[in-house]
Amino acid sequence: MALPTYLQLVNDVLVRMREPTVDTVTQNPLSTVIGKFVNDAKREVADSYEWDAFNTAVTVTTVADQYTDYSLTGAGTRFKVMNVINNSKYYPLEPWSHTQLDIEAYGTANPQKTTPFYYIFGGVDSNGDSQVKFWPIPDAAYNIRFSLVVPENDFVANDDTTKLAKEPIVLGALARALVDRGEDGGLSSSECFALAKKATGDLIAIELARSPENDAWYPT
Repeated sequence: MALPTYLQLVNDVLVRMREPTVDTVTQNPLSTVIGKFVNDAKREVADSYEWDAFNTAVTVTTVADQYTDYSLTGAGTRFKVMNVINNSKYYPLEPWSHTQLDIEAYGTANPQKTTPFYYIFGGVDSNGDSQVKFWPIPDAAYNIRFSLVVPENDFVANDDTTKLAKEPIVLGALARALVDRGEDGGLSSSECFALAKKATGDLIAIELARSPENDAWYPT
């Protein structure tokens, strides 16, 4: 089954509003604002759960004597961490606090240098990707694998696609459109929001049957 495109999702919402479909998302003021609502709804669905479709890995290679300013290239800042593994030594790294790092890094005359056991997020690079620090200070090159859930970027072009199911996105965008335009005797905005949440919950239940370890849902 082909992935839904930005234009297809916008037209799906327009049809449900009993409005003419368009050939491009920005064809008229209504389709343009529906495009905004589609992006808002997609972001809400994406942030509601650790979707399998967004699983990705980013590997960082440490440099001896450097423990700061490592970028998670391509991950942005909205990701969720599943696990962090030192692939060179085959053990997990644990999250650490900035206070613990400051005490160890600046409160010790001769800070420890060995394989890192902890990671701390801090800062964003010029590309908008999160940066991470390691502790103890790496004494060599180690491949640190971050298993992440990285949401997609917002739609921009007509043929941009999403790996998410279309139903909760369309219903969420429609609910926003009904609030913006006012209800017209058809489906109410509150009913539409409820349907969107149910569609999201149903999809989460399906994924939980495959991946029961992902047992947290954050409804918005």
